[in-house]
Amino acid sequence: MVFLWPDLLWLLLALPLLVLLYAWLLRRRRVAVLHFPALALAREAQGTRSRWRRHVPPLLFLLGLAALLVAAARPLAVLTLPSQQQTIMLAMDVSGSMRAADVQPDRLTAAQNAAKAFIADLPRHVRVGIVAFAGSAQLAQLPTQNHEDLVRAIDSFQLQRGTATGNGILLSLATLFPDTGIDVSALGGRQAMTRPQSIDEVGKPPHRGGRGADQPPPVAPGSYTSAAIIMLTDGQRTTGVDPLEAAQWAADRGVRVYTVGVGTVAGETIGFEGWSMRVRLDEDTLKAVAQRTQAEYFHAATAADLKKVYETLSSRLTVEKKETEVAALFALGGAALLVLAGLLSLWWFGRVL
Repeated sequence: MVFLWPDLLWLLLALPLLVLLYAWLLRRRRVAVLHFPALALAREAQGTRSRWRRHVPPLLFLLGLAALLVAAARPLAVLTLPSQQQTIMLAMDVSGSMRAADVQPDRLTAAQNAAKAFIADLPRHVRVGIVAFAGSAQLAQLPTQNHEDLVRAIDSFQLQRGTATGNGILLSLATLFPDTGIDVSALGGRQAMTRPQSIDEVGKPPHRGGRGADQPPPVAPGSYTSAAIIMLTDGQRTTGVDPLEAAQWAADRGVRVYTVGVGTVAGETIGFEGWSMRVRLDEDTLKAVAQRTQAEYFHAATAADLKKVYETLSSRLTVEKKETEVAALFALGGAALLVLAGLLSLWWFGRVL
């Protein structure tokens, strides 16, 4: 525990002085009893129970005063509190490889079911937006608190060719920050479906490459707590922006990109629109994206794994550990102890301390 005003803790040194004062008053009282035999007889009649009772109110008073002095120093503690994140972007892969059945009944259906369960468990105040990406990225649903609209958007996914993971990240980021300078049309156009793009083709380059004067300076990765991106994919990037460059753009904005890998690392061969392809999970890239943005990577090899991943993300995104001032709690506890000390003293002895 740390304190905003630690110098006030020196006042706690006054407490031993109060203990010495209390001991001196007790000694004076014993001297008075010795000089007056009638008082000694009355004290003997009170018994042992009354003797320990007389020390309880002063002890409670001392503890209450100590709590108030600690509160005055404004203590800080790390508490688990409801998260202030208001928006979550789900970037979901709808490439042809998502028809693979190594995750039952198939990768896309398992991802859709898990995403809908994730949304159902979120607090109503959290807004969710959905980006679907394959060879290009499309905004399937603007951020909303309406769970029914989100479910309809997820159910409307159509499989397409290509896997542009970087485009999915950038479109999610552009939805969160419309002023990023990202050309949204380039993320969903035909150009994105035919060849890889550089970050310069969809927006101004990150700070290391010469950020434009109209762009804000980078912030610490993971420092933006009002939004997060969850990217779910099963394959390697085949087109579009490099996902690591897109991740750096997100990191410069402080946005965490949690990545979820669906399927097996070994992959399998599937057919799609007359094409035969081997689909493998690119875990190294997904881990790098999460690491660069101070987020986490999760692997889901089965439908049950995928559901657990979303449950974990739901719990982590709706609560957060945060350093919080707890002076009010100490002040409340101190005041309660002082009141209790006074009430017990009145009840047992007919006076306040």
